[in-house]
Amino acid sequence: MSLESDIKSMVESLELRVYDITTVTENDETIYRVNIISPKSEKITMDQVVQVTKMISPLLDVTAPVRGDYRLEVSSPGIERKLKSLMHFECAIGEKVKAETTEKKKLRGTLKSVASGRITLETEDGDVTFAYGDVIKAATYFEW
Repeated sequence: MSLESDIKSMVESLELRVYDITTVTENDETIYRVNIISPKSEKITMDQVVQVTKMISPLLDVTAPVRGDYRLEVSSPGIERKLKSLMHFECAIGEKVKAETTEKKKLRGTLKSVASGRITLETEDGDVTFAYGDVIKAATYFEW
């Protein structure tokens, strides 16, 4: 098994899901970021973040995720987040989404459904459906 699948199994044992795992560099510091969500669409609590951190830290001590020094950061993905997989889209149903397609269409609206690899947004001009494979980039956004 890979490190990421081990982490996913550990997180799922707490009835949570891994949203994304990334490695980023900010201010010359390497950060191994694990974003978690609740499959029940509940907000992630600080206690859950601490619990996941304490659970996966020993694993990362044995199997380092990157070379050299790094900082582990466990959190929720936040209100505005990138949508990089079908699971991300499924988790965002009912939220405001902006997407750009391979046809250079820039769409904004409420994510209505995700089914059979097709995504439907409710826009000001009506419903727009497109294939997940046609998405260049997408993200949720918050309307102030």
